Amino acid sequence: MDRLRDMEVFARVVETGSFSAAARDLNLGQPAVSKTVAALEDRLGIRLLVRSTRRLSPTEAGQAFYERALRAIAEANEAEAAAQGAGAGLEGRLRICSPVTFARLHLVPKLGSFLDTHPNVRLELVMDDRAIDLVAENIDAGLRLGAQTDSALTVRKLAQADRLVVASPAYLARRGVPSAPADLLEHDAIVYGQSSGGQEWPFRRGTSESSVRLQARLTLSAAEGVREAVLAGQGIAIASRWMFARELASGEVAPVLQEWSLPPMELWAIYPSGRLTSTKARAFMKWFEAIVNESK
Repeated sequence: MDRLRDMEVFARVVETGSFSAAARDLNLGQPAVSKTVAALEDRLGIRLLVRSTRRLSPTEAGQAFYERALRAIAEANEAEAAAQGAGAGLEGRLRICSPVTFARLHLVPKLGSFLDTHPNVRLELVMDDRAIDLVAENIDAGLRLGAQTDSALTVRKLAQADRLVVASPAYLARRGVPSAPADLLEHDAIVYGQSSGGQEWPFRRGTSESSVRLQARLTLSAAEGVREAVLAGQGIAIASRWMFARELASGEVAPVLQEWSLPPMELWAIYPSGRLTSTKARAFMKWFEAIVNESK
Protein backbone atom coordinates (compact mmCIF):
# COMPACT_ATOMS: atom_id res chain seq x y z
CA MET A 1 0.00 0.00 0.00
CA ASP A 2 1.14 3.55 -0.66
CA ARG A 3 1.48 6.12 2.08
CA LEU A 4 -1.90 7.72 1.45
CA ARG A 5 -3.60 4.34 1.69
CA ASP A 6 -1.72 3.65 4.93
CA MET A 7 -3.13 6.90 6.31
CA GLU A 8 -6.66 5.91 5.27
CA VAL A 9 -6.33 2.55 7.03
CA PHE A 10 -4.96 4.18 10.19
CA ALA A 11 -7.74 6.82 10.17
CA ARG A 12 -10.45 4.16 10.03
CA VAL A 13 -8.86 2.25 12.90
CA VAL A 14 -8.94 5.42 15.01
CA GLU A 15 -12.53 6.19 14.02
CA THR A 16 -13.90 2.68 14.57
CA GLY A 17 -11.73 1.80 17.56
CA SER A 18 -10.72 -1.64 16.28
CA PHE A 19 -8.80 -3.41 13.54
CA SER A 20 -11.73 -5.69 12.72
CA ALA A 21 -14.26 -2.86 12.29
CA ALA A 22 -11.83 -0.91 10.11
CA ALA A 23 -11.19 -4.02 8.03
CA ARG A 24 -14.94 -4.47 7.42
CA ASP A 25 -15.33 -0.83 6.36
CA LEU A 26 -12.35 -1.01 4.01
CA ASN A 27 -13.15 -4.50 2.67
CA LEU A 28 -9.77 -5.79 3.81
CA GLY A 29 -8.65 -8.67 5.98
CA GLN A 30 -7.96 -7.87 9.64
CA PRO A 31 -4.32 -9.11 9.41
CA ALA A 32 -3.70 -6.68 6.54
CA VAL A 33 -5.01 -3.78 8.61
CA SER A 34 -2.94 -4.74 11.68
CA LYS A 35 0.16 -5.17 9.53
CA THR A 36 -0.36 -1.78 7.86
CA VAL A 37 -0.57 0.03 11.20
CA ALA A 38 2.45 -1.84 12.58
CA ALA A 39 4.48 -0.93 9.48
CA LEU A 40 3.39 2.69 9.80
CA GLU A 41 4.54 2.78 13.44
CA ASP A 42 7.87 1.22 12.46
CA ARG A 43 8.40 3.73 9.68
CA LEU A 44 7.56 6.70 11.89
CA GLY A 45 9.40 5.32 14.90
CA ILE A 46 6.53 6.14 17.28
CA ARG A 47 3.61 4.33 18.87
CA LEU A 48 0.33 5.49 17.34
CA LEU A 49 -2.25 3.33 19.13
CA VAL A 50 -2.84 2.02 22.63
CA ARG A 51 -5.51 -0.41 23.80
CA SER A 52 -7.75 1.06 26.52
CA THR A 53 -10.33 -1.36 28.00
CA ARG A 54 -11.85 -2.93 24.88
CA ARG A 55 -11.05 -0.21 22.36
CA LEU A 56 -8.00 1.00 20.44
CA SER A 57 -7.29 4.67 21.04
CA PRO A 58 -4.64 6.97 19.54
CA THR A 59 -1.69 8.07 21.62
CA GLU A 60 -0.97 11.79 21.77
CA ALA A 61 1.35 11.38 18.77
CA GLY A 62 -1.26 9.17 17.10
CA GLN A 63 -3.98 11.80 17.51
CA ALA A 64 -1.75 14.46 15.96
CA PHE A 65 -0.89 12.12 13.08
CA TYR A 66 -4.58 11.25 12.61
CA GLU A 67 -5.59 14.91 12.27
CA ARG A 68 -2.84 15.59 9.75
CA ALA A 69 -3.67 12.38 7.89
CA LEU A 70 -7.30 13.45 7.49
CA ARG A 71 -6.20 16.73 5.92
CA ALA A 72 -3.77 14.95 3.61
CA ILE A 73 -6.44 12.44 2.48
CA ALA A 74 -9.01 15.17 1.85
CA GLU A 75 -6.54 17.36 -0.02
CA ALA A 76 -5.46 14.43 -2.21
CA ASN A 77 -9.08 13.64 -3.05
CA GLU A 78 -9.75 17.29 -3.85
CA ALA A 79 -6.69 17.51 -6.10
CA GLU A 80 -7.72 14.37 -7.98
CA ALA A 81 -11.27 15.59 -8.49
CA ALA A 82 -10.05 18.98 -9.72
CA ALA A 83 -7.63 17.35 -12.15
CA GLN A 84 -10.40 15.19 -13.60
CA GLY A 85 -12.59 18.22 -14.20
CA ALA A 86 -15.63 19.66 -12.48
CA GLY A 87 -18.64 17.35 -12.45
CA ALA A 88 -17.02 14.62 -14.55
CA GLY A 89 -14.61 13.60 -11.80
CA LEU A 90 -17.07 12.50 -9.11
CA GLU A 91 -16.49 8.84 -8.36
CA GLY A 92 -16.24 6.34 -5.54
CA ARG A 93 -18.30 5.80 -2.41
CA LEU A 94 -20.44 8.60 -0.97
CA ARG A 95 -22.09 7.86 2.37
CA ILE A 96 -24.99 10.14 3.36
CA CYS A 97 -27.38 9.94 6.34
CA SER A 98 -30.90 11.33 6.67
CA PRO A 99 -33.99 10.96 8.88
CA VAL A 100 -36.13 8.06 7.66
CA THR A 101 -39.41 9.76 6.78
CA PHE A 102 -37.82 12.84 5.26
CA ALA A 103 -35.59 10.66 3.09
CA ARG A 104 -38.45 8.41 2.01
CA LEU A 105 -40.68 11.29 1.01
CA HIS A 106 -38.29 13.90 -0.34
CA LEU A 107 -34.87 12.39 -1.06
CA VAL A 108 -35.14 8.80 -2.28
CA PRO A 109 -37.61 9.57 -5.13
CA LYS A 110 -35.18 12.19 -6.49
CA LEU A 111 -31.90 10.26 -6.22
CA GLY A 112 -32.03 9.02 -9.79
CA SER A 113 -31.19 12.44 -11.18
CA PHE A 114 -28.04 12.70 -9.03
CA LEU A 115 -26.90 9.18 -9.88
CA ASP A 116 -27.56 9.71 -13.59
CA THR A 117 -25.44 12.87 -13.50
CA HIS A 118 -22.62 11.11 -11.63
CA PRO A 119 -22.59 7.50 -12.86
CA ASN A 120 -19.29 6.65 -11.15
CA VAL A 121 -20.56 7.50 -7.66
CA ARG A 122 -21.65 4.63 -5.39
CA LEU A 123 -24.16 6.18 -3.01
CA GLU A 124 -24.91 4.67 0.40
CA LEU A 125 -27.91 6.30 2.10
CA VAL A 126 -28.17 5.59 5.83
CA MET A 127 -31.80 6.25 6.82
CA ASP A 128 -32.02 6.63 10.59
CA ASP A 129 -33.82 8.98 12.98
CA ARG A 130 -30.92 8.82 15.46
CA ALA A 131 -28.40 11.65 15.74
CA ILE A 132 -25.70 9.55 14.06
CA ASP A 133 -22.03 9.97 14.97
CA LEU A 134 -20.70 10.88 11.52
CA VAL A 135 -17.09 9.98 12.26
CA ALA A 136 -17.80 6.66 13.98
CA GLU A 137 -20.10 5.53 11.16
CA ASN A 138 -17.90 6.89 8.35
CA ILE A 139 -20.54 9.31 7.05
CA ASP A 140 -19.38 11.94 4.54
CA ALA A 141 -22.32 14.28 5.15
CA GLY A 142 -25.87 14.20 6.42
CA LEU A 143 -29.25 15.85 6.44
CA ARG A 144 -30.68 16.79 9.82
CA LEU A 145 -33.87 18.55 10.88
CA GLY A 146 -34.36 21.02 13.73
CA ALA A 147 -32.03 23.18 15.79
CA GLN A 148 -28.36 22.14 15.68
CA THR A 149 -26.15 22.62 18.75
CA ASP A 150 -23.48 19.90 18.31
CA SER A 151 -20.08 21.62 18.23
CA ALA A 152 -18.54 18.47 16.68
CA LEU A 153 -20.38 19.25 13.44
CA THR A 154 -20.00 21.77 10.67
CA VAL A 155 -23.51 22.78 9.60
CA ARG A 156 -25.11 24.77 6.78
CA LYS A 157 -28.79 25.60 6.51
CA LEU A 158 -30.35 24.32 3.29
CA ALA A 159 -34.04 25.16 3.66
CA GLN A 160 -36.91 25.59 6.07
CA ALA A 161 -40.59 24.66 6.08
CA ASP A 162 -43.64 25.81 8.01
CA ARG A 163 -44.73 23.91 11.08
CA LEU A 164 -48.46 23.22 11.11
CA VAL A 165 -51.11 21.77 13.38
CA VAL A 166 -52.63 18.91 11.39
CA ALA A 167 -55.30 16.24 11.75
CA SER A 168 -57.42 14.05 9.53
CA PRO A 169 -60.83 15.40 8.44
CA ALA A 170 -62.44 12.39 10.17
CA TYR A 171 -60.82 13.28 13.50
CA LEU A 172 -61.85 16.94 13.20
CA ALA A 173 -65.44 15.94 12.34
CA ARG A 174 -65.52 13.76 15.44
CA ARG A 175 -63.78 16.07 17.92
CA GLY A 176 -64.29 19.55 16.49
CA VAL A 177 -61.93 22.10 14.96
CA PRO A 178 -59.80 24.12 17.43
CA SER A 179 -60.23 27.88 17.04
CA ALA A 180 -57.37 28.98 19.34
CA PRO A 181 -54.11 27.38 20.51
CA ALA A 182 -55.54 26.80 24.00
CA ASP A 183 -58.20 24.55 22.46
CA LEU A 184 -55.47 22.01 21.66
CA LEU A 185 -55.47 21.04 25.34
CA GLU A 186 -58.88 19.44 24.76
CA HIS A 187 -57.58 17.26 21.93
CA ASP A 188 -55.63 14.01 21.70
CA ALA A 189 -52.04 15.06 20.94
CA ILE A 190 -49.77 12.81 18.89
CA VAL A 191 -46.16 13.64 19.75
CA TYR A 192 -42.90 12.59 18.12
CA GLY A 193 -40.08 11.51 20.43
CA GLN A 194 -40.87 13.75 23.37
CA SER A 195 -40.98 12.97 27.07
CA SER A 196 -44.18 12.28 28.95
CA GLY A 197 -43.95 15.85 30.25
CA GLY A 198 -45.16 17.10 26.88
CA GLN A 199 -43.78 19.94 24.80
CA GLU A 200 -44.37 23.66 24.88
CA TRP A 201 -45.14 25.41 21.59
CA PRO A 202 -45.07 29.21 21.06
CA PHE A 203 -47.87 30.31 18.73
CA ARG A 204 -47.81 33.81 17.20
CA ARG A 205 -50.48 35.84 15.41
CA GLY A 206 -49.40 39.38 14.58
CA THR A 207 -48.25 40.83 17.90
CA SER A 208 -50.15 38.24 19.94
CA GLU A 209 -48.45 35.20 21.44
CA SER A 210 -49.90 32.10 23.05
CA SER A 211 -47.80 29.33 24.54
CA VAL A 212 -49.34 25.87 24.85
CA ARG A 213 -47.82 22.78 26.46
CA LEU A 214 -49.24 19.76 24.68
CA GLN A 215 -49.77 16.69 26.84
CA ALA A 216 -49.17 13.64 24.68
CA ARG A 217 -51.97 11.10 24.42
CA LEU A 218 -49.75 9.08 22.10
CA THR A 219 -45.94 9.38 21.91
CA LEU A 220 -44.03 7.74 19.06
CA SER A 221 -40.30 7.33 18.57
CA ALA A 222 -40.41 7.55 14.76
CA ALA A 223 -41.91 10.10 12.42
CA GLU A 224 -43.43 7.27 10.38
CA GLY A 225 -45.57 6.42 13.40
CA VAL A 226 -46.76 10.02 13.77
CA ARG A 227 -47.80 10.06 10.12
CA GLU A 228 -49.76 6.84 10.38
CA ALA A 229 -51.48 7.86 13.62
CA VAL A 230 -52.61 11.18 12.13
CA LEU A 231 -53.80 9.53 8.92
CA ALA A 232 -55.72 6.97 10.98
CA GLY A 233 -57.59 9.76 12.76
CA GLN A 234 -56.07 9.09 16.18
CA GLY A 235 -55.35 12.69 17.09
CA ILE A 236 -53.80 16.03 16.27
CA ALA A 237 -50.10 16.70 15.69
CA ILE A 238 -47.64 19.54 15.14
CA ALA A 239 -45.40 18.69 12.21
CA SER A 240 -43.47 20.27 9.37
CA ARG A 241 -45.15 20.76 6.02
CA TRP A 242 -42.54 18.34 4.65
CA MET A 243 -43.98 15.47 6.70
CA PHE A 244 -47.48 15.76 5.21
CA ALA A 245 -46.89 17.55 1.89
CA ARG A 246 -48.80 15.05 -0.26
CA GLU A 247 -51.68 14.62 2.19
CA LEU A 248 -52.09 18.37 2.65
CA ALA A 249 -52.29 18.76 -1.13
CA SER A 250 -54.84 15.93 -1.49
CA GLY A 251 -56.96 16.92 1.53
CA GLU A 252 -56.28 13.65 3.35
CA VAL A 253 -54.87 15.81 6.16
CA ALA A 254 -56.15 19.27 7.10
CA PRO A 255 -54.24 22.16 8.68
CA VAL A 256 -55.91 24.02 11.54
CA LEU A 257 -55.15 27.31 13.34
CA GLN A 258 -53.69 28.62 10.08
CA GLU A 259 -53.88 32.23 11.26
CA TRP A 260 -51.31 31.33 13.94
CA SER A 261 -47.66 30.62 13.12
CA LEU A 262 -45.13 28.34 14.79
CA PRO A 263 -41.31 28.33 14.62
CA PRO A 264 -40.29 26.85 11.24
CA MET A 265 -38.58 23.49 10.81
CA GLU A 266 -35.03 23.93 9.51
CA LEU A 267 -33.12 21.49 7.32
CA TRP A 268 -29.34 21.40 7.69
CA ALA A 269 -26.44 19.86 5.83
CA ILE A 270 -24.06 18.48 8.44
CA TYR A 271 -20.40 17.49 8.10
CA PRO A 272 -17.80 16.19 10.58
CA SER A 273 -15.78 19.09 11.98
CA GLY A 274 -12.03 19.02 11.47
CA ARG A 275 -12.23 17.44 8.04
CA LEU A 276 -12.17 18.97 4.60
CA THR A 277 -15.53 18.24 3.02
CA SER A 278 -15.18 16.03 -0.04
CA THR A 279 -16.09 17.24 -3.51
CA LYS A 280 -18.73 14.48 -3.69
CA ALA A 281 -20.39 15.56 -0.45
CA ARG A 282 -20.47 19.22 -1.48
CA ALA A 283 -21.88 18.35 -4.90
CA PHE A 284 -24.59 16.18 -3.33
CA MET A 285 -25.68 18.89 -0.90
CA LYS A 286 -25.68 21.56 -3.61
CA TRP A 287 -27.85 19.30 -5.77
CA PHE A 288 -30.29 18.53 -2.96
CA GLU A 289 -30.51 22.15 -1.83
CA ALA A 290 -31.77 23.05 -5.30
CA ILE A 291 -34.21 20.11 -5.27
CA VAL A 292 -35.72 20.83 -1.86
CA ASN A 293 -36.11 24.57 -2.45
CA GLU A 294 -37.55 24.01 -5.92
CA SER A 295 -40.33 21.82 -4.50
CA LYS A 296 -41.46 24.29 -1.84
